[in-house]
Amino acid sequence: MADRCPFCVSNPVQRVVFYFAEALRERIGREARRITAKGFKQKARSEIIESALNHDPATIICHSDIPLIQVLVFTGVQAILDSVASAGKVHIIDLAIRRGAHWEILMQALAERRDNSIQLLKITAIAISSEQKIGDTGKNLKSFSASLNLPFSFQQICLSDMSELREEHFNREADETIILKTMISKPKCLDSLMWLLRKLNPSIMVVGEIDANHNSTSFGNRFIKALFFYSAYFDCLEACITRDNNSRLAIESLILKEGIRNVVATEGIDRTIWNVKIYVWRAFFARFGMGEVELSESSFYQASLVVEKNFGTIDKNGKSLIFGWKGTPLFSFSAWKFICERKKNCRRP
Repeated sequence: MADRCPFCVSNPVQRVVFYFAEALRERIGREARRITAKGFKQKARSEIIESALNHDPATIICHSDIPLIQVLVFTGVQAILDSVASAGKVHIIDLAIRRGAHWEILMQALAERRDNSIQLLKITAIAISSEQKIGDTGKNLKSFSASLNLPFSFQQICLSDMSELREEHFNREADETIILKTMISKPKCLDSLMWLLRKLNPSIMVVGEIDANHNSTSFGNRFIKALFFYSAYFDCLEACITRDNNSRLAIESLILKEGIRNVVATEGIDRTIWNVKIYVWRAFFARFGMGEVELSESSFYQASLVVEKNFGTIDKNGKSLIFGWKGTPLFSFSAWKFICERKKNCRRP
């Protein structure tokens, strides 16, 4: 079964075992030096690119059917709406825009705002050329905003690596409210990125992340935690999407497979994703003078509407929300703002 997994008929346990067995074979191959790390890295990259080009529409459909993904989207939109309640010009900087379907929800809410008409919604998307193709995203968002008569502009910043990002890349205006949306599990250049984001003086930064500790130096410990996490994730997909749905297959065989591989098959510099719990991010953001923002009752309500219809769970951790599946934490959602004086308390090391 570990060599072949008929995805249309196999249950989630069988599919999890298949991907973990595949990652273990790669790990053994690495340690035996029969397969080079470079070869695997190139293979994984090509698969991700192929996914973006060929499976992206299916991935969008799949995510729209996953309740915990919906929770992250609606909670994030509500947190942003709370932050820009009186703003005329809103500038969103998105470090992980993908297809940008979540911004259509925000656009509709802004277009329906009665007490204060929106003068301009601007979205700046950061595109790493080897990972993302977001030109079509901008076109789709412009078309959608036009249907709502919502003033809108879209800027794409194309980079070969996130370390190239500079303050002057952003087209900012003095009277606009800046919002940051990011997923930050990839640690490369994270410190320098945070200092740059601080210079932008955002009103709020919303963060949706996997809430898991897959970084133990002990392989056995890391393996067990990843096994529990991905077993819950696969079970969530099983409950929400039929087995013969190509969208589910795209998510599992491309995105989740790569996550399992990253935890199980790689070590050290070969690892590209480092998932941590919310308390780790809390300590990290404190280094840069960031404080957690209390989410409104509206945000919690939006999350609860989705969760209560399924087997999902929602818990508060400090001022953040933790979303899980049948008791296993899967995602965290939090909002942050810079609260200390840069010169006195937040000196760059």
